[in-house]
Amino acid sequence: MKWNKFRLKTTTQAEDIVSSMLMDLGIQGVEIEDKVPLTQSDKEQMFVDILPEIEADDGVAYLSFYLEPEDDSEKMLADIRRELQEMSAYVDVGECLIEESQTEDVDWVNNWKQYFHQFYVDDILIIPSWEKVEAKDSDKMVIHIDPGTAFGTGMHETTQLCIRQIRKYVTETARILDVGCGSGILGMLALKFGAAYSVGTDLDVCAIEATKENMEGNGIPEDRYEVMIGNIIDDKEIQDRVGYGCYDIVAANILADVLVELTPVITAQLKPGGVYITSGIIDDKEQTVVDAVKAAGLEVLDVTYQGEWVCVTARK
Repeated sequence: MKWNKFRLKTTTQAEDIVSSMLMDLGIQGVEIEDKVPLTQSDKEQMFVDILPEIEADDGVAYLSFYLEPEDDSEKMLADIRRELQEMSAYVDVGECLIEESQTEDVDWVNNWKQYFHQFYVDDILIIPSWEKVEAKDSDKMVIHIDPGTAFGTGMHETTQLCIRQIRKYVTETARILDVGCGSGILGMLALKFGAAYSVGTDLDVCAIEATKENMEGNGIPEDRYEVMIGNIIDDKEIQDRVGYGCYDIVAANILADVLVELTPVITAQLKPGGVYITSGIIDDKEQTVVDAVKAAGLEVLDVTYQGEWVCVTARK
């Protein structure tokens, strides 16, 4: 099915109010393109510690929206132009040029699958559900991962650093807590390495569904892996549900700045002698995290590297 795409040129000052107006007129979704720098809050919702360089904000914003062929596009555009004219009396709406084009209907949720294929982390085969394990890999440890809309396929260096450290320190009686569990890969691999029980927390509700689907794909029962939504840094209810002094390993593959806030809190969840594995750290933030770990009274055991990324492992 083809859609009519409309791209409206406006200003960053007006993009929010114009987006709201489009929604009020019945448009169900709006794409926003601008060069406004991300806020600290924006960055904390992402899972990378370094972002690509972008041009300076030029005050221009483009709002794209889509209408079905049978929709009355002429009437909708007339309504939009009328609303923009009224807005221009109290806000700079810019040129308000509207470009029109056609685009094919795309299954954005599933199209990314063409780019994700099986790969190895040491002797571990990480494979999506739409591919088969070949005979040559019969001796490998296999984990099936379909990340969907949650973070974590195992391809990123930070995840691989965590995988190796978990494997190094896991025991048959270990309980592991993964803060920012995403697809559930670290908690599930810990169980495959021999851990007794895994718990995952995440801010994204997509992590619940993604982790449970991956658990099913790997034959992991729900009584061995629990996932919950919430911010363990400042949510007392989540802290209580997770429990205190009961984890042999806590893993956190998130932003360095978030690790600084997390570390003094998460020590309460670790057992005495428990191991704290942190990653998601770009190399120039290594000392920041090491300092936070030491300030929380933890002993640094290992600092490992892969590419530009760092993993800091410590003991309570």
